[in-house]
Amino acid sequence: MGSWLQTPPGRYLLAWEQDRLDHAVTDAFGFHALQLGLPEVEALRANRMPHRWVASNTLYTPESLALPPPLDSQITTQPGVEPLSLHCEFDALPFPNASVDLVVLPHALELARDPHQTLREVERVLVPEGRVVIAGFNPASLWGLRQRAGHAKRGMGLGRDQSLYLPSAGDFIGYWRLRDWLRLLSFEVESGRFGCWRPPLKSEAWLERFDWMDRVGDRWWPVLGSVYFVVAVKRVRGMRLVGLVRKEKRALRGAPAVVANRQRERANLER
Repeated sequence: MGSWLQTPPGRYLLAWEQDRLDHAVTDAFGFHALQLGLPEVEALRANRMPHRWVASNTLYTPESLALPPPLDSQITTQPGVEPLSLHCEFDALPFPNASVDLVVLPHALELARDPHQTLREVERVLVPEGRVVIAGFNPASLWGLRQRAGHAKRGMGLGRDQSLYLPSAGDFIGYWRLRDWLRLLSFEVESGRFGCWRPPLKSEAWLERFDWMDRVGDRWWPVLGSVYFVVAVKRVRGMRLVGLVRKEKRALRGAPAVVANRQRERANLER
């Protein structure tokens, strides 16, 4: 995935995702933020939490992280507050329960060995009302169709990795399928957005020629974007202790009419 991000379509995707990530994490407050996967993506650079980690399940070398920033980048990480690197498995995070305020997964679910367990681990370490930000490839897009065609060609023995447009590793997860997973884990989807509507072309010049499709696609066929971006909030059903409500039992006072009736009955008897 890291080497693919250095290709023209990879840089095009990275520029869009970096812009969305900067807007999504800027207003996320708390003390602890965690990024799972893709250290090439500076997902937490616009966040102001004092404790930040970038976790990876693969050992990276400094040369593999030498990726130029997007051309339209205007946000830089403040000196002295760079995130700490962490090597761990995504389905067994080394954090206690309810200890992280923000978790960002840039294509981490697609590359995880167990995406269900990874999402459960994210739910476990997040504090109540904590946020999770997920970016993933959309199978129902032109890029997804091109990728499935490449896999079919490989299955027939007509090509290898060069027939694939997107990285060969990982299993892409549909947008609505991901929303179902989040709902089962008591997450509330706060926002969902699609992006990157240009055709699956490998030339930077041809990708630039179809830049008009981003404007048209955002308005007329948004769900066909090549990548989706989801922000969800962890909701916890808490118990509300009301306590014993002591209500004064008001004694039923005898109605004046009843007393009057009794007096009338006595008067009638005396007569």
